[in-house]
Amino acid sequence: MAHFAKLGANSKVIQVLTLNNGDMLNADGVEDESVGQQYLETHNNWPAQMWIQTSYNTSGGQHNSGGTAFRGNYAGIGYTWDEDDQIFWPKKPYASWVKHNASASWKSPIGDAPALTAEQESQNTPVDENTPATHSWSYVWNEANTTWDLTDALA
Repeated sequence: MAHFAKLGANSKVIQVLTLNNGDMLNADGVEDESVGQQYLETHNNWPAQMWIQTSYNTSGGQHNSGGTAFRGNYAGIGYTWDEDDQIFWPKKPYASWVKHNASASWKSPIGDAPALTAEQESQNTPVDENTPATHSWSYVWNEANTTWDLTDALA
């Protein structure tokens, strides 16, 4: 099955449809996105150029079975199509975050969250089935200060 994202205003994905691979074969019997786009225009009354093929097996700039990643991410409703970079982008999580094309994901302007220390990790782990974890440490993004803040959900 082939998957196509239907674009609306501002290149926002408003629908994702599946298409039989046979419905997108060109005269030489080769799958061709433009043939699929024409098929979708004919059967859905939506302009061909507003249908963009997407890969169900691609997320975060990687193919889930080791194949070639296609267009960064599988398109979802509300994603935005970036024609210049050929990537489907999920909604931006914070105003300060920036596009990271290699991973087809949004990143904080200061990088990834720090790693927990070995002590914090051990405190997050239950000792046994009768002794729960003493803490639930994690880093959360603080947009107001553009920092990663250490929090403890059990505190």
